[in-house]
Amino acid sequence: MKLPAVKTVTTDDGAFSIGAGRLALIAGPCLVEDYQTTVGIAQQISEIAAERDIPVAFKASYDKANRTSIQSPRGPGWREGLEILARVKQATDLPLLTDVHETIQVQEVAQVADILQVPAFLSRQTDLLVAAGETGLPVNIKKGQFLSPTDIQYCIEKVTSTGNEQVIVTERGTSFGYYNLVVDMRGLAIMRQFGYPVVFDATHSVQLPGGAGGASGGQREFVATLARAAVAAGVDGLFMEVHPNPDQAPCDGPNMLPLAQLPAILDVLQQMFELLWGESQGAI
Repeated sequence: MKLPAVKTVTTDDGAFSIGAGRLALIAGPCLVEDYQTTVGIAQQISEIAAERDIPVAFKASYDKANRTSIQSPRGPGWREGLEILARVKQATDLPLLTDVHETIQVQEVAQVADILQVPAFLSRQTDLLVAAGETGLPVNIKKGQFLSPTDIQYCIEKVTSTGNEQVIVTERGTSFGYYNLVVDMRGLAIMRQFGYPVVFDATHSVQLPGGAGGASGGQREFVATLARAAVAAGVDGLFMEVHPNPDQAPCDGPNMLPLAQLPAILDVLQQMFELLWGESQGAI
């Protein structure tokens, strides 16, 4: 059974493309810590993806404005974080994806980033979605934990109302009771029916929001399991937060994947994708 075709979304320089019948990857740490840590992770991701010929965008947040506690680390902040990300981009030539939280940030962030990401908690914020769309850059909308798969169409429409058709949507799990998320794999197929590439966030989907008291917990042991299920269901790309030592990371450590495990997991996922959805089988 072939899944419906979707638009191909490409960065301005063509360095990253998704929806073109190849499995794409968005990967990086949750948070910008410092230049050396961030560029080191980016360089390793670049090498891992290049060895497998996987289109990749580097993800890191300069600010995490929706942490559980006021005491939680948020990162270096808007301008310092952007300066670090700009240096990382220059050093690695990787396309850059980062979050925007407020409309006032959008135009300045767009001068550095290649893809703008609207966080899940803000996925219904009309002004933010419109401002992101007006940049003309690809916009990755993280589906809110509170939204059904069908509701993502209204988030998409807010971006495309600007004339920008460069939209990606990402599933990151749905709230289920207290401190837990679940992923309905049917939702991946439902969201693809709107005609835009769908990404599965394999690391935030195993998060336990607020499950560690004043911080979120996580079950990283299930990252590979859910990623395999998502590839089998038919997605265009995978989103994975990775870190050399997640237990020492300032943000989302319990659900982040150790960077050393990324190559083996990608090998399996890429083989699955080619077997199920490769060009000889009728690419999705």
